[in-house]
Amino acid sequence: MSLTQKTPDINLYTAQTPNGIKISITLEELGIPYRTHNIDISQNHQKEPLFLAINPNGRIPALTDTFSDGQTIHLFESGSIMQYLVEQYDSVDRKISYPAGSRESYEVNNWLFFLNAGVGPMQGQANHFFRYAPEKIQYGISRYQNETRRLYGVLDKHLATSSSSGYLVGDKCTVADIAHWGWVTAAGWAGIDIDEFPHLKAWDDRMLARPGVEKGRHVPSRHRVKEMSEEEVEKHAQENAKWIQREQAKDAKKG
Repeated sequence: MSLTQKTPDINLYTAQTPNGIKISITLEELGIPYRTHNIDISQNHQKEPLFLAINPNGRIPALTDTFSDGQTIHLFESGSIMQYLVEQYDSVDRKISYPAGSRESYEVNNWLFFLNAGVGPMQGQANHFFRYAPEKIQYGISRYQNETRRLYGVLDKHLATSSSSGYLVGDKCTVADIAHWGWVTAAGWAGIDIDEFPHLKAWDDRMLARPGVEKGRHVPSRHRVKEMSEEEVEKHAQENAKWIQREQAKDAKKG
């Protein structure tokens, strides 16, 4: 890391989810140290006062750092955290970003918003209706799986026709790629076959071969989404469904 950049004092509060591993992969790609705090969302650690003081929305990931004024800064929402890390720790070497104001930096933002407003929410809903809903509602499953497939098609076409590097923007992997990867690599969890999208599948493999991705994806626990049999996936989904539905019932009462 360049000596012109401040010394990191980062605490990452995270869990093994697509949004969680975005941040650990970003940190590993930047090569900066951080301390990991495993938030067990099945036990509502994200609803405890210590965590809510960092993220009042009670969702992972969250991050703290010592800001330039010497005070602790609280960051939440994965896109906001990624932008903070790039601005604070990648303004010189530009390992996974481009200079502010450049054409490429705006294109990176295009894809970050595409992920945060599209792929993440749509695939998240596909996951819910396909894996966790107490009853199988085919309309909900089809609605969100089809929209996720449409978005995958946009990515696949872009990689096929507008990328010479095999990454989403310019000549290198950026935070735009990292933001998407945790979701795309878990396509099967939403009942989507990534083999339908050959250019996106090649990109997934390319990302997985990166040392920073390989190390960061196993934070705070082993990333097993590509290793699990369908039987294991179903068992894990049923276990998760219990606490998801329990928490939804609690939230409904609060409403």
